[in-house]
Amino acid sequence: MAKKKTKYSKEFLEHIKSITNKRAKIVIDHILEHGFITTDDLQTKYGYTHAPRAAMDVKDAGIPLETFKVKSDISGRQIGAYRFGDVTQIQTKRIAGRIAFSKKFKNELYDLSKGRCMICNGEFEERYLQIDHRVPYEVGGDIDIARNAEDFMLLCGSCNRAKSWSCEHCENWQTEKKPSLCMECYWGSPTNYNHIALKDIRRLDLHWTGDEVKYYDAIKVIADQNKIELPEFVKTIISDKSKKP
Repeated sequence: MAKKKTKYSKEFLEHIKSITNKRAKIVIDHILEHGFITTDDLQTKYGYTHAPRAAMDVKDAGIPLETFKVKSDISGRQIGAYRFGDVTQIQTKRIAGRIAFSKKFKNELYDLSKGRCMICNGEFEERYLQIDHRVPYEVGGDIDIARNAEDFMLLCGSCNRAKSWSCEHCENWQTEKKPSLCMECYWGSPTNYNHIALKDIRRLDLHWTGDEVKYYDAIKVIADQNKIELPEFVKTIISDKSKKP
């Protein structure tokens, strides 16, 4: 017997018709048809390898989502899935998603960061850097339209995706939602933090550029000869140096 489809209010249906974000609409339409959407669905049917970003597009548009686990038809393992949360809590003022940033505001952040990603410290052209809420949007909501630069930072695409994954698996993101905890985290304050996603972890991202590349290559050769992963070898060097008087 076919599964009975959920009936939604007129307000909810009218709201989702107003959403123009392509990725959000794909997620919404799939949930309307099937009741939920899995990470397998997003990747194999629609080509989206970063499922949390697709889910966030839906949340940005004011649609509450909840995450749960299902068994994958492909691998047989437990995977993530999304379905609508309490649809009475839709935010109809968020049809267009988050408030857009001005070019002037991004220029200001670019100047402040000296053209570098605030996580990995890599130097990029402005177009390759993305404006990031220090306190994730899911925890702190959108910042007041006045837009204070200290509430934001520029990240490269790779670091932004890494932050998204880490934050979305953090208990503070999922339940507590305390902005103060985010600002004590590496992902919110990479130069002054005491935890990473509530775990006692310290992190250091290093780049070798220009003339420095020869030093990286030399270290890698030695690490390979000793059959040690490069990050572990670098930590060993630092540890040995710190022990010497």
